[in-house]
Amino acid sequence: MTDLSTDSAHQARKFIAIDGPAGSGKSSVSKEVARRHGFGYLDTGAAYRALAWYVLDRGSDTADATAVRSAASDFPFAQALDPDDRRVSVGGIDVTDAIREPRVSSAVSGVARVPEIRAQVNEMFRRIVAEAEYPAVVVEGRDITTVVAPDAPVRILLTAAPEVRAARRAGELAGENAAAVAEALHKRDASDSTVVDFLNAAPGVNVVDSTDLDFAQTVDAVLAVIDRRDADTGA
Repeated sequence: MTDLSTDSAHQARKFIAIDGPAGSGKSSVSKEVARRHGFGYLDTGAAYRALAWYVLDRGSDTADATAVRSAASDFPFAQALDPDDRRVSVGGIDVTDAIREPRVSSAVSGVARVPEIRAQVNEMFRRIVAEAEYPAVVVEGRDITTVVAPDAPVRILLTAAPEVRAARRAGELAGENAAAVAEALHKRDASDSTVVDFLNAAPGVNVVDSTDLDFAQTVDAVLAVIDRRDADTGA
């Protein structure tokens, strides 16, 4: 990985960091915010999914930490930063759809729970943002506001009540039972909370609670946080 420590201040200025639990609307809101400002968009969850796919494609199991480390040491990941271009590739292979398959979804936690892998992937995110041609990049995912970009000028925790998150996710997954979706979200929260604290805002992180907001109102609330920061700094 490239050492970006000498340019950390410039790198931090390019981050719009959005964290939050599953079903909070991070992805859709982050994309729209990026469109409105002409920023890039980075879905960090896609990187973990792509790494899980890479491990499986090599005939290994993500439950095998050694196999995960081996794959991560040579992980040719690329992701389009255009918010309207969702392409993800590994070694030149388009895995945009493959990383959403059930076998990958069930395997990704084995990748994300390894602390040293998270550290390596987080450094990759910093490199991607530092090298981006956009004036800034909206980066969404777990521990973005605290670990990946703790010095970002805009850090937002996007959240909502558990039952609201479950209802929204059920609406996205046609044909899925609402109770089953709620249970899956509960398990996801419990699993992820063993690695990162994504339900409580760290000092300096702005909370946007979308429980009583629709999509447009949530986007406006996030944009207001960014605009306040710009006004405060004269950006």
